[in-house]
Amino acid sequence: MTTLPAFLQQGNRVAIVSPSGPIDNSYIERAVEILERWGLQVWIAPHVCAHCGVFAGTDTERAADMQAAFNNPEIRAIFCSRGGYGAIRIVETLDYTQFLQNPKWLIGFSDITVFHSKLNTLGVASIHGAMPKNFEKITEKSLQSLHNVLFGKENTITWQANERNKRGTAQGRLVGGNLSILYSIRGLSLEYNYRNAILFIEDLNEYVYHIDRMLQNLKLSGILAHLSGLIVGGMTDMKQGADTFGITIEELILDICKDYSFPIAFNFPSGHGAQNKAFVVGEEYFLTVGGNECKVEIVDSKPKESNVLL
Repeated sequence: MTTLPAFLQQGNRVAIVSPSGPIDNSYIERAVEILERWGLQVWIAPHVCAHCGVFAGTDTERAADMQAAFNNPEIRAIFCSRGGYGAIRIVETLDYTQFLQNPKWLIGFSDITVFHSKLNTLGVASIHGAMPKNFEKITEKSLQSLHNVLFGKENTITWQANERNKRGTAQGRLVGGNLSILYSIRGLSLEYNYRNAILFIEDLNEYVYHIDRMLQNLKLSGILAHLSGLIVGGMTDMKQGADTFGITIEELILDICKDYSFPIAFNFPSGHGAQNKAFVVGEEYFLTVGGNECKVEIVDSKPKESNVLL
């Protein structure tokens, strides 16, 4: 059973922390303006704009900021300022005791997939959604979807069907995130439990053969065989390399998954592009992959089933 932190209300205090890459203060200032417009009070972590190579400060500084946000009972949500790289270096150094006693929302994507997976193993839901670095680049509807999820408003996501979709319906915990990160934490104690889950994947600036390698790992390890559904988000700026792979990402995924009966939906509006709709990681969702439209919605009285429409 996944625990959902309390939804936000106006006047709540939230934090902005940088557990991964460095960020310019201009992004933080803009994010504070938006969050205050939502009626929230914002606590900015001491090292949010620190810079240490590819990291926002040393491991010790970044971990200290995350620990402070986790432990502060007045903070109701933690916005990770950006992705990049670095979460894996601190995720297992933190003490989650007080966080589990007083769960709060953690928001982010890309490198923050590390934290989504960790919190999921602890039984706490989190939010895959835009971060301060992306607030100005995403669509207004994407930003509104983040607001809706945080404040407990209805947030069903619909999008146009791709002709290569594998039609059907599925129900399960919606888990996943950046495929490269999921691949990097395979076999670790903080890895998701994928059994009967709907898996969401997205990625950025990868070679197509890298995508194949990562998905072959999920296949050979038995993960794909246990899914109830697969959702593919933005596969942004994919590269072919010196030797062209010769097929599209859609064709690649369908070939790898050809022996499985679960539905597959492409073009889910989430990832590194302008479309980055928010959803609750670890929550039970119902997926519909139709001929003209796809939809994911949090389960209420939906029947529990998983089948393919012919």
